[in-house]
Amino acid sequence: MRPNRLRQRLDAGLPTLGTHVFTVWPTVIEILGQSGHYDYVEFSGEYAPFTMHDLDNMGRAFEIAGLAGIIKVEQRDFFHQSLRAIGGGFQGVLFADIRTVAEAEEAVAAVRAESPATRRGVGLVGVGLRRDVGCFREAGSAAYVQALDDSVITIMVEKRQCVENLEAILSVPGLDMVQFGPADYAMSVGHAGEWAHPEVKAAEKYTIETTLKKGLHPRVEISEPAQAVPYMEMGVKHFCIGWDVAILNNYWRTNGEAMVGLLAGKPVETQAAAEKPAGNYR
Repeated sequence: MRPNRLRQRLDAGLPTLGTHVFTVWPTVIEILGQSGHYDYVEFSGEYAPFTMHDLDNMGRAFEIAGLAGIIKVEQRDFFHQSLRAIGGGFQGVLFADIRTVAEAEEAVAAVRAESPATRRGVGLVGVGLRRDVGCFREAGSAAYVQALDDSVITIMVEKRQCVENLEAILSVPGLDMVQFGPADYAMSVGHAGEWAHPEVKAAEKYTIETTLKKGLHPRVEISEPAQAVPYMEMGVKHFCIGWDVAILNNYWRTNGEAMVGLLAGKPVETQAAAEKPAGNYR
């Protein structure tokens, strides 16, 4: 079984850095690995189209690139998506829209093995003849159980009910990382689009503080490095930076605008255009 780079860094108390992709093109993952700066790639499967073959091919790319891969799954059918992603070679799952203790327990069960040897939460995952075990070579082995135990489970805190039940939810055994989602939370409390509303920022601060108090790892999504500084001051050391679609959008928008202006005879501030930040999800 392949070592889980993300798990190793979490257990060692080291910071982690990831990035998001919507594309299923494996070569993009290889290019990210060649940069030498990232520990993992999050495939935002909650939003992007994909097939079972894509998950296997991305799993191969993670191995070539020397990266861990996590998948963000939807709030329905997440057991199937988690199972097939891990079977393809992903080593972590990000669960969206958690609201209750029962849902957090279901998330853990969807990743961990159904075995008394499991140390990180109670699982329901059985033996699978998938590519993560070489289809049959390590199926049902102790190494397979350990690999499932090492899979990193992250939950989104992005609904009013989740924040209200946060202490109990974060007490569920088997959780590893926790991320606040300002967009969903703002909408759930009647402030759609107001991600910087005081009520939203207060909930984010409470989530980070409670996560640290529970001995878990808060993760924050950012679009540029400067945004990490205030979170680092709060004790956060796990970040996921940038989205491929936002990076492309920024490049095409800013440079397309500059070229249209140039062709129309207007002066172009090329350097200023190049330095415009990518779209900010937060």
